[in-house]
Amino acid sequence: MMEKRYRVAIVVLGDIGRSPRMQYHALSLATHAHFEVDIVANGGSQPYVDVIENKNIHIHEMASVRLQGLSKISRALALLIKAVIQFFILVWFLRFKIPRPDAFLVQNPPSVPTLAAVKLSSWLWLGRCGFVIDWHNTGYTLLGMSHGSSHIIVKLYKWFEKYFGRTANSSLCVTESMQQWLAQNWGVKASVLYDKPTQFFHPAALKESHKLFCSLDKRICDPDNFHDCFSTGKKSNDPSDTLFSTQYGDNVSLKSSRPALIVSSTSWTSDEDFNVLLEAAVMYDRRVAAALNEDDSIDEEKLWTDLSKGKKYFYPRLLLIITGKGPDKKKYEEKMKKLKLRRVAFRTMWLPAEEYPLLLGSADLGVSLHKSSSGLDLPMKIVDMFGSGLPVCAVSYSCIKELVKDGENGLLFSSSSELANQLMMLFEGFPDKCDALKALQDGALATGSSSSWSTEWETYAFPVIHEVISKER
Repeated sequence: MMEKRYRVAIVVLGDIGRSPRMQYHALSLATHAHFEVDIVANGGSQPYVDVIENKNIHIHEMASVRLQGLSKISRALALLIKAVIQFFILVWFLRFKIPRPDAFLVQNPPSVPTLAAVKLSSWLWLGRCGFVIDWHNTGYTLLGMSHGSSHIIVKLYKWFEKYFGRTANSSLCVTESMQQWLAQNWGVKASVLYDKPTQFFHPAALKESHKLFCSLDKRICDPDNFHDCFSTGKKSNDPSDTLFSTQYGDNVSLKSSRPALIVSSTSWTSDEDFNVLLEAAVMYDRRVAAALNEDDSIDEEKLWTDLSKGKKYFYPRLLLIITGKGPDKKKYEEKMKKLKLRRVAFRTMWLPAEEYPLLLGSADLGVSLHKSSSGLDLPMKIVDMFGSGLPVCAVSYSCIKELVKDGENGLLFSSSSELANQLMMLFEGFPDKCDALKALQDGALATGSSSSWSTEWETYAFPVIHEVISKER
């Protein structure tokens, strides 16, 4: 008789397509542990193809709660009404829409109403379901960014998160700093599971990069409502000729006069201040103009020829592609359009899950503006960048050094001026004579290849989940 397979329900009160760590959990549970996996989450962005096509992973999509016509109701009451509705939807799915799981694996935040809904659902299954929280951050500090840490809503949220966080059978978290904080302040014992790059992220082959550049060429050279140094349209009618690369027959080559490609990904929320990047772009533009004594008729091809002959040093144009969706996107797009820079341009876009790793693997530098609300979490996008061999300039905060080793795989900055200085230093002599950038690229690649998600997961996450399941049986 075939032994019954264990079943784990992954709970995300949010867009599962924008929750890569929970998708990685699902793939590991289904592939390495051979469990059945139910993902209960909101819809929105498309998950990874591997998640969708895995026969042991079953996605149960909840409708997002959007309250209309509440302009006369206080924000606090609106949030309460939304949380109550989400609570009942979650309980309905977790108790009646999916088969009984052996354990729940819950993303936190959001804490309200997720943790209480999962705890109740476990009880409704006669207490036969384990309950594991994966702490990505603390929810009350995120709420505090918009309401202030002393607001009554934030204080209630903190109490709720602490109380129900302690009711879980076990916990995972993303940093040692968070592990220590949870233990010392809330009495929560958590095992550290560092984010690691998966097989999706790796340096792109030249032909892969060229294919991506061809796909993005219209959005780069002919964008809607952007007028800058790259929005003049293509000079060539050849579809195989892009801003960065060209193809002759089967041979693909990068252009010596190409711009430097910088990538930043974001959810466009208040924990990332993009004004820092905009100010750094302005400083770079002005400093390069002063260093090269530019005039309006600068010829990029001639400037590169002069460099190759040793006549003058070269600072490239910069193209910054910012990916992601979120509430502050339009605000920053309007600011970008007003800058009118001569050597720096911005593009905002949303890329499917299959193209985003290729973009990282084809770029020259990553930028992270994430500044943790709690000071305890690490940006997963930097992990993905390292997996792609992409060094990063990152905002410095308390625990970022657990991931970014300053001067080895990236650089840390605390102001827009520092970031501008780093851009000047890294891209001087680009693309062939920028030794500092190449050294960081080697360091990023070494970091990304030092260990894999599957190894970390099997070592630190699987024992926690398996122990919880075993105790509940």
